[in-house]
Amino acid sequence: MHSRRTVLTTAAAVAAACAAGAAPAQADGPAIGRQLPSPTPATLARLRGLISRMSPEEKVGQLFVMRVYGHSATDPDPADVAANQKEIGVANAAELIAKYHVGGIIYFGWTHNTRDPHQIADLSNGIQQAAAAQRVPVPLLLSTDQEHGIVARIGAPATLFPGAMALGASGSRVDARTAARIAGEELYAMGIRQDYAPDADVNVNPANPVIGVRSFGADPQAVARMVAAEVKGYQRAGVAACAKHFPGHGDTDTDSHVGLPYIHHTAQEWERLDAPPFKAAIAAGIDSIMTAHIVVPAFDTSEDPATLSRPILTGILRKRLGYDGVVVTDSLGMEGVRVKYGDARVPVLALKAGVDQLLNPPDLALAHGAVLKALKDGELTWPDLDRKLLRILLLKERRGLFTNPYTTHQAVDRVVGTRRHLATADRIADHTTTLLRNDGGVLPLSRRRERQVLVVGVDAAAPSGTGGPPTTVLANTLTDLGFTAAALSTGLMPTQAQIDQAVAALGQRDAAVVATYNVTADSPQRKLVGALVATGKPVVQLAVRNPYDIAQLDGVKAGLASYSWTDVELRAAARVIAGQRNPQGKLPVPVMRADAPATTLYPIGHGLTY
Repeated sequence: MHSRRTVLTTAAAVAAACAAGAAPAQADGPAIGRQLPSPTPATLARLRGLISRMSPEEKVGQLFVMRVYGHSATDPDPADVAANQKEIGVANAAELIAKYHVGGIIYFGWTHNTRDPHQIADLSNGIQQAAAAQRVPVPLLLSTDQEHGIVARIGAPATLFPGAMALGASGSRVDARTAARIAGEELYAMGIRQDYAPDADVNVNPANPVIGVRSFGADPQAVARMVAAEVKGYQRAGVAACAKHFPGHGDTDTDSHVGLPYIHHTAQEWERLDAPPFKAAIAAGIDSIMTAHIVVPAFDTSEDPATLSRPILTGILRKRLGYDGVVVTDSLGMEGVRVKYGDARVPVLALKAGVDQLLNPPDLALAHGAVLKALKDGELTWPDLDRKLLRILLLKERRGLFTNPYTTHQAVDRVVGTRRHLATADRIADHTTTLLRNDGGVLPLSRRRERQVLVVGVDAAAPSGTGGPPTTVLANTLTDLGFTAAALSTGLMPTQAQIDQAVAALGQRDAAVVATYNVTADSPQRKLVGALVATGKPVVQLAVRNPYDIAQLDGVKAGLASYSWTDVELRAAARVIAGQRNPQGKLPVPVMRADAPATTLYPIGHGLTY
């Protein structure tokens, strides 16, 4: 395993160099550098009047962003009705709004909210119609996690772009801004006005199990520039961006979904490594920031997770960084925020810490009741609650929800998955594939010498909302480019029989492309690659997730990184392998030697071309 401290030191050195000579993160066009726009006195008066009309239950409900099962706001499938009744005590989204007065709903694939763009638009309209029918009508903020890359809730025919680390490899703020703008336009057309993106974490730990390629990279100044560009793109499209996960989730080897990570950065290290992307997001006028379920002892000796930490959220985010936009928790169903306090205390403590929106509690009735009780008991105050509500309503105002919360099928057809958008995604992906090694000029493969290609390796479950499987996508694309390619899936943990089958299959072919996925020292993928290399035929290794695999693979002469196994990235990698495109990506993270983790094998910025 790579040394976290070594990578941290490497990233710090790069950060210092960038700080000395690079353009500041704010220098990304005239819109960057502004704070949140000041509302007019008339707008403030109108929204405060709306708050004054709300009952205590309605006020508390506005703080919650909740999941709900079903493709329809009023008529979901019977299985989704049953799931809603079991988990929330309602049958559908309309009943959720009527009972709990929630301020937002988050869409997931697993809750069956995202079948296709027309259905999503209809669901969004149905939710807004239900909100408009309430005693105090307040439109809902509909949100989702559409980071692109390995995290996407809405798939084809919507346009899917390379993820953050792939864009970091391109180094293009124009591409990042364009991808976010188009993604935002498509979300807006489906009625979604908030995207929980971009990821502002600086991934300085190669062992990070939850961020990794969701981050733009390990150089905080480069990450800051890309974050600012995406904020500008999303919000120009009318969609609220959300930088996550404050104060920075990039240096942990624990997944906050299943445990409580600790970040042991000093205050000085945080300022240098973790803070720049969030500062850039705030300077860009970002609408919302998401908290992290992580412990940072340097900032809070109580060792409460940041989501529940007043020193972190109020002391640092609000006061030191001057942020007055909406603060939303990461999902309250994640173990990282539940390990220390019960589900009734967590929402109260989060609000006391400085949070405005409470995302996806496991038990909404319990959470709603606990917040209401804390207000009645005086643990939370009504004036502070009203300030939180005003922030939430101002965000909804900025995103046009009070004037036009609805969408149409025609808007979907004009925007979502258009030929121009799909072509732009391919063009952006062509800037991302990184050639790490090419000893002896193995690449590009020649249709004359290596026409018969075997594509083997990992067929990990496709990231939500994308196609696959990876070996088939690669083989089909290579075949379309003039090769004769066959796919053979050998999985994450290839057996000896599968390795033998792959070697035998390569005997009938001219070259192999092997897709690898987060190779470790004891991974059977190493044995597969070694056996293929031992045949003496050209072997091209493609890391389809984290780019560190090549450090574990002896004898590989040609190695690339695609940073995800989504179709758009795999097609771009195939074009590079086939010589149809020159590799343009540069490593946004360092790759350390496996046998000497203190030694850099490939530094940030490394990337070969033809």
